[in-house]
Amino acid sequence: MTTVSGLPTNPNLKAATVTCIFRVCCSSLVTQAKMAGTGKDMLLYWGSGSPPCWRLMIVLEEKGLSDCEKKIISFSEKGHKSDEVLKLNPRGQVPTFKCGNLVINESNASCLFLEDTYKSGTQLIPSEPARKANVLQRMFEVPSFNKVAFEDVLGQYFFAKKPEDIDQEKMKKGKAALKEELAMWEGYLVKAGGTYLDGGGFTMADAFFFPTLAFLVRNGLKLGPTFPKLAAYYDAVSKRPSVQKSWPPHFKESEGKQHLADVL
Repeated sequence: MTTVSGLPTNPNLKAATVTCIFRVCCSSLVTQAKMAGTGKDMLLYWGSGSPPCWRLMIVLEEKGLSDCEKKIISFSEKGHKSDEVLKLNPRGQVPTFKCGNLVINESNASCLFLEDTYKSGTQLIPSEPARKANVLQRMFEVPSFNKVAFEDVLGQYFFAKKPEDIDQEKMKKGKAALKEELAMWEGYLVKAGGTYLDGGGFTMADAFFFPTLAFLVRNGLKLGPTFPKLAAYYDAVSKRPSVQKSWPPHFKESEGKQHLADVL
């Protein structure tokens, strides 16, 4: 038999029920505390200048998880192939990311996991259907942008043993394709009508896109006056606190090459 309040009238059962409710509430509070944001149980292996690493670091900052433990590796010393990293990531790649007992190594997966799990900080994927669809569309277009930028153009510079090894005809086509890709993103910003790719606030689309754009700028890409919206976008996003705090150290310490200075 129960009272109108829903609690048993029997004293012993009533005490047990209250205790049970108290424990459930405590558990809920703990869960909410985790969702509120703390990176103290997280570990990130990352490399300076890597766009996949950078996007995850931006998301950590935006979600208020900047106290995540971060260990920088050296690509030149093959730190990503160390036993320490391989133990967590058999592919020997960074970012290698550990959240509590979970290991999530793909940067896109890590970013989406953090957005879905932690409700603190910036909401990076809007709830409103039209905006959400737009943000997801831009996020998953970034790999196409990356392919042109890295595989078709910069990869030729990075992996050629000497300048004469570069296929000039292939390079010419790659740079033309990169210019077309940049024009497409310029158009997205015109359509969005705001500072960011969504037109509203900073979203996951910007966290995905900006690191690659910044990498291109470091390698000599001149955005204005050919791409004025992208130039304004770069200036605005580069000043954002999450981007400044995660800015690749070696970008600050040295100048990049001028590989893309002729993509006008």
